[in-house]
Amino acid sequence: MRLLVVEDEPDMALLIGRRLDRAGFSCDKATSIGEALEALRQFPYDLVLLDRRLPDGDSAAHIGEIRALRPRIGVMMVSALDANRDKVAGLDAGADDYLTKPFDGPEFLARVRARLRQGGGGAPLPPIALGSLSFDLMARQALVGGRPFHLHKREFVLLEAFMRRADRVASRTDLLEDVYGVNHAVSPGALDTLVSRLRKHLAEANAGVEINLVRGRGYILTEAEA
Repeated sequence: MRLLVVEDEPDMALLIGRRLDRAGFSCDKATSIGEALEALRQFPYDLVLLDRRLPDGDSAAHIGEIRALRPRIGVMMVSALDANRDKVAGLDAGADDYLTKPFDGPEFLARVRARLRQGGGGAPLPPIALGSLSFDLMARQALVGGRPFHLHKREFVLLEAFMRRADRVASRTDLLEDVYGVNHAVSPGALDTLVSRLRKHLAEANAGVEINLVRGRGYILTEAEA
C-alpha cells in the first residue's frame, strides 16, 4: 500500500515516515498542498495524511480537490490544531479521521490500518510467516500452527514489532518506541523483561522462532534452528 504524507515540518515528516516504513508501508512525502496535488495526479495512493497548516494554505480547504483526483482515497488529518472546533472543521471538510500531535505511535498506526480497511483500496498486506508463527498486520492477529496465539497487550505489541522486522536486528530504541511510545519513561530493564516473557510464550507454543540478543545493537527474531 502506498501512502502520501503532507507535512512541512522536517522532523515530524521524518517521524511519520519512519513509523510507516517500519510498519511495512510505502510512503512518499510532500511539503505543500501544491506538491501533494501533483503527486496525487501521478500515483494512486491509498491514503493521504495531511497537516492542517501548510506553506500554501489550510489543507482542509483542498480536500475536495483531493477527492476529485482520487475519489476512493482515504484522508487522515494529523495536526497540532487540537481544539474541538478545529477537529470539527477538518472532519466537516471531508477528512475521514483527525489525529492531533503529539500522538501515540501505536494508536497512529492502528488508525492508519483502520482507515485502510474501511477504504478497501489497494492490495491487502499478506501475513508475515516465520517458523510456525504467522502475523496478519491488517487484522492484527497472531497464529501458531493455524491457531490463535494469545498474549498480553504489551507482549503482543512487541511481537508485532519483531514480526515487522523478521530476520533483521531491531534496535532497543525502535522497540521501546513501538511498545511504550515516543516519550517512554520506563526502567532500563523493562524491555529485557518483556522480551524474556515473550520468548517463554513462544517456546511454550512451539512457534518455531527464537529471539536473540545482538550485543550493542538490539534483538533479532529468526526461525529456530532444527
